[in-house]
Amino acid sequence: GVRELDDYRSKCRYVKTHRACSSKGYLNYLVIFYCTFQGVPVLGYSVLFLWFMILFYVLADTTSEYFCPSVTQISRNLKLSPTIAGTTLLPLGNGAPDVFSSIISFTRSGDEDVGLNSILGGAFFVCCCVVGILCISVSSHQIKIEQASFMRDILFFLFVLCCLLVIILIGKINLWFSLCFVSLYIVYIGLVSVMHLYYKDERVINAPIPILSADELLETPLIDEEKGINFVPVTDEFRWTKLIVSVLQLPLSLPRKLTIPVVTEDKWSKAFAVASSTLAPILLATLYTTQCQETEDFRVIINACSFLCGVVLGGLSLFLTDSSSPPRQLAFLWLTGGFVMSVTWTYIIVEEVVSLVVSLGDIMGISPSILGFTALAWGNSLGDLISNLGMGLKGGEDGAQVAVSGCYAGPLFNTLVGLGLSLVLASWREYPEGLAVAGESDVFETVGFLMGGLVWAVVMVPKREMKLDKFVGVGLLGIYLCFLSLRLVKSMGLL
Repeated sequence: GVRELDDYRSKCRYVKTHRACSSKGYLNYLVIFYCTFQGVPVLGYSVLFLWFMILFYVLADTTSEYFCPSVTQISRNLKLSPTIAGTTLLPLGNGAPDVFSSIISFTRSGDEDVGLNSILGGAFFVCCCVVGILCISVSSHQIKIEQASFMRDILFFLFVLCCLLVIILIGKINLWFSLCFVSLYIVYIGLVSVMHLYYKDERVINAPIPILSADELLETPLIDEEKGINFVPVTDEFRWTKLIVSVLQLPLSLPRKLTIPVVTEDKWSKAFAVASSTLAPILLATLYTTQCQETEDFRVIINACSFLCGVVLGGLSLFLTDSSSPPRQLAFLWLTGGFVMSVTWTYIIVEEVVSLVVSLGDIMGISPSILGFTALAWGNSLGDLISNLGMGLKGGEDGAQVAVSGCYAGPLFNTLVGLGLSLVLASWREYPEGLAVAGESDVFETVGFLMGGLVWAVVMVPKREMKLDKFVGVGLLGIYLCFLSLRLVKSMGLL
């Protein structure tokens, strides 16, 4: 391979002429590293790692600023119950990067181990590290969590991992079994709904009379009008700093603003609405035509139709929307458009992240599966650590309950929906033949340690009277550190 060559000119020639080194994303990182930065590897590594962080920033920003608001508004528009929304749209919003990382990896031949290790690595990190840190952080508050939902989530997750182990042991899965695997999430939603109804009725019977009604609580002002707010004066230095940051962010934010419709009250802009409704069909067509294997005439027709569609939608947006407020009529269509385009941008960014991870693995001589388990999984799960830890520390007993539930429901969603949809799409591609699923020892170790962390939690938390304490947290962190140490020793060839 390229690492066996001595000089950078030979390496540059190699990556340019060998098909195996061709880019699987929009940029060829091997060419950038070996040709653009030949002889200066430190600068090449610095640029690639900086770009890696920028991609994660854009991914997180797209999820929080566009994807999650669309999901929230669609949930309200459809009038979904909190239980159904909490087990479908909310995990989708939080787990979108993991889901798309898995789908992209499985739909590309040869990159399946990146997606599999990213999903399992993220689940392991959240279930052990995030829950462990949360337990240690709230241990002084003597917080108790609800036993029924805690046991339900962990036991169902253990069942799902057992099913996954069976698939890996068999080494093959067809389309129908892939559909059965992903449909397990429907079973989970049904179980959550039934338990919610049962315990809701039980709480209503035993509930004390509230001191304040829900309406009164909602009407209670967050700010005392008499005391007001002490505003910090904005200095010229702050204005200049904000201006510089805005200018630096412009190349990253402007393309998304011009193609993703946003119809929330605080972010409504008629100019961007017209631009996004015009350019969104053109972007979708461009992405399709650059990746399809159709004839040149067919691509021209698709691009022409998308241009006409964009002009029509842009004209309708120009004449039928108000400049002061988002549209009330046909709001669901706008929300659907925003959802589709935020998914599109998430897909684009994740595709580039996966391509960069694979290229970094080739450059550094590290297995892409290890990078998927560590860098990709940690990056995708960092938001879970921050949000769940903040909720657990500031939300009291209810906040801790929501945080712990999210730590298990989120990875469960990513495994069943993210990995399940990936298996469905990949097995559909191989239909009627089955999809070969690699059963490497690393995967068995990952699943084994993950199941060990789940068993530790499901045994020790009830023994500690459902309290989140340091003993449980240290045990979970210890399991994760033992696994990382084993992986490190094996990667160094010492075992």
